[in-house]
Amino acid sequence: MKSSAKIFYGLTVFLAVMAVLYILATMKIADAGSIRGLEWAGATGLVLATGLTLMLGGYFHFTERRMDILPHDWEEAEVEDGAGMLGFFSPSSIWPFVMSMAILIMGFAIAFMSYWMLLLGAVVLIWSGTMLNLQYGLPKEKH
Repeated sequence: MKSSAKIFYGLTVFLAVMAVLYILATMKIADAGSIRGLEWAGATGLVLATGLTLMLGGYFHFTERRMDILPHDWEEAEVEDGAGMLGFFSPSSIWPFVMSMAILIMGFAIAFMSYWMLLLGAVVLIWSGTMLNLQYGLPKEKH
């Protein structure tokens, strides 16, 4: 297991402990056994953050297992050992902008409780995400 997975697994354990402590600290149990005083926003945020770090740790665990040793995992590595091509990044893609505008539409829809606009933003977000993934897989004349 490489360093990125270890970092996220450590964050998962930390956030899980903090979520349990937070829930216990904000919860008051009444005589009838009902839960009163639980602060839902913080508890939900901590539980969701725990799940997110667990998913990222699992992703790094499974992807780094198939990779060779990376410079940041090698104790005698120099800075220039990490130089070179990091990946392909599209120089002039319009789709990230379209995706951000769809998220903006969805944000306005949530703010104004407009369900038709929320649906429109979701459709545009799904469409633009699909086009972002297919932009180099489609023939030139289809763009």
